[in-house]
Amino acid sequence: MVIVLLGPPGAGKGTQCKRIVEKYKLVHLSSGDILRGHRANGTELGKKAAEFMDAGKLVPDQLIIEMMAGAIESAGGNCVLDGFPRTVVQAAELDKELSRKGQKIDAVVNLVIDDGVIENRLTGRRSCPACGAVYHIDTLKSKVEGVCDKCGGKLVQRTDDKPEVVKQRLATYHQQTAAVVGYYADNGRKILDIDAEKSVDEVTSLVIDKLDSLAAV
Repeated sequence: MVIVLLGPPGAGKGTQCKRIVEKYKLVHLSSGDILRGHRANGTELGKKAAEFMDAGKLVPDQLIIEMMAGAIESAGGNCVLDGFPRTVVQAAELDKELSRKGQKIDAVVNLVIDDGVIENRLTGRRSCPACGAVYHIDTLKSKVEGVCDKCGGKLVQRTDDKPEVVKQRLATYHQQTAAVVGYYADNGRKILDIDAEKSVDEVTSLVIDKLDSLAAV
């Protein structure tokens, strides 16, 4: 089964992806990781991508799609695509590439959450640069304000968690990636809408219930 996992920044894609992968013994495919892997291994695709990256340019969609289609094939068609495709163009081109290989996207897990909830989650997040621990000023406070419980490091707000950056990230998501859900719905893919405002465990339970139901059909 090939699953696409979508949702805005802060919806919990990373956590849910790990749990889906563990539950169903699937391969986790992240476009960023795959791109870095091709570059590190010096493959032809990696060399082509490096030319754009070293010039400070975006890697063309077609290169990314070739990499992802190859990774899906290597995974035997049993994988989760984490945050990819990001645009309708990428989704359509990936469909074409997979069709040539006799494969397809089976389901889209769509984490649905209000922008206001996301803004609170992300802007309230504090991280420890020293050990990577993550806290929240309201829901997961450190014992001493501004100090990491684990290593005593100073907690900071990451640049991409600042209010103005979060708003821009959400705007980009709504302008580009949200339309991917509509594309898949229009093309007969099963859309599994999940209420991502619930607790992490509740979201996981909803995802598994829907994927189990889909597999049973």
